Amino acid sequence: MTIRIKRVYEEPAEGDGERILVDRLWPRGMSREKAIFSEWMKDVAPSTGLRKWFDHKPERWAEFQARYRQELKDNPALDDLRRRATHGTVTLLYGSRNTDFNHAAVLAEVLKTTTD
Repeated sequence: MTIRIKRVYEEPAEGDGERILVDRLWPRGMSREKAIFSEWMKDVAPSTGLRKWFDHKPERWAEFQARYRQELKDNPALDDLRRRATHGTVTLLYGSRNTDFNHAAVLAEVLKTTTD
């Protein structure tokens, strides 16, 4: 099982496996024709309230992670991602410019720790 994260704006690579967009909002500046992914799973993204509160501020990162993990606890969409991850490589796509502090990193970590 391999879980990767990648900005949706990056070119697909052979090793990406199943590419899944995990943002609640459509990526800014991305046309539907240029978007290359198999599914858009909005329901695994942070809630609108949490996303707005976090605002990609590094000083809120630890609290964001805790709150997002709590949101994911009983999220049925997470079960679908877990199932997919056990059957092959999954690349979680996100739109944020911030490659260090983004929800896809948290989501990947949650998936890795619950499917190993």
